[in-house]
Amino acid sequence: MMLAARILWQRNPPSFHSRGRTMMRLLRRTTLKCLFVALASLSLPVFAQETLRVVTEELPPFNMTINGQLTGLSTEIVQAVLEEAGQTATIQSMPWARAYDIALNAENVLIYSITRTPERENLFKWVDVIAPSSWYLFTLDPALQLSSLEEARHYQIATVKDDAGEQYLRAHGFTVGKNLQSSNKYEHNYEKLQVGRVDLWIANELNALYLARQFGDDPSQTVHRALSLGTLGGSTGLSMAFSQKTPDATVESFRAALQRLRDSGRYDAIARKWL
Repeated sequence: MMLAARILWQRNPPSFHSRGRTMMRLLRRTTLKCLFVALASLSLPVFAQETLRVVTEELPPFNMTINGQLTGLSTEIVQAVLEEAGQTATIQSMPWARAYDIALNAENVLIYSITRTPERENLFKWVDVIAPSSWYLFTLDPALQLSSLEEARHYQIATVKDDAGEQYLRAHGFTVGKNLQSSNKYEHNYEKLQVGRVDLWIANELNALYLARQFGDDPSQTVHRALSLGTLGGSTGLSMAFSQKTPDATVESFRAALQRLRDSGRYDAIARKWL
């Protein structure tokens, strides 16, 4: 068979034009293959880039949804830092326990407004404080004044699942289901306080005052400070933090961007709108 084909080739060799067309087809195929490989290699870095995910909760006036738009003191700061760092990301608001779990376990996640406590120190890569914070045990009864956290064990306290206040009380021996009543939303705790389901409410001060006003109440008349808890033994305010599975270079770029925001005066301008 091979010999017959060879004889046929010798008797009827392809014309010059036929050979030329064959060579052109081979050349086009080779060129297309090379182009495909080159484009594929150029696209690899794009697919390799990690998408930044930003998560938060409804914690007015720091982060809150108004008319379908996420806003608030901390949100505006985070948006400005993203812009300064040359990053784009969609901010997702969800229950705190879910946001916290995502930031603990997923890659390239930024979470705010998060209290930096000793228990959380090694769980995240911290950027810095973006908003002031002070915590209290609040009550509706002005006569209920506590001299120590120990005295609070005899009362029912409203908390938010896995937030800094609940974690702080649990670390001091309080128990969910015994003297802690856990919710997913901060406003639920103010409602519990109003209807007498709890005696105390652990909350960030600005959040507590804001929610009281949202319910149509005068916080100076309804929200009384039973015990100051300071910053829960942590930093001086609410922070931005990254998940541990985030490159250090990303964290450093956000630290630098936040500092530039402060140096330029833009941070103070945003803060004055809310404080």
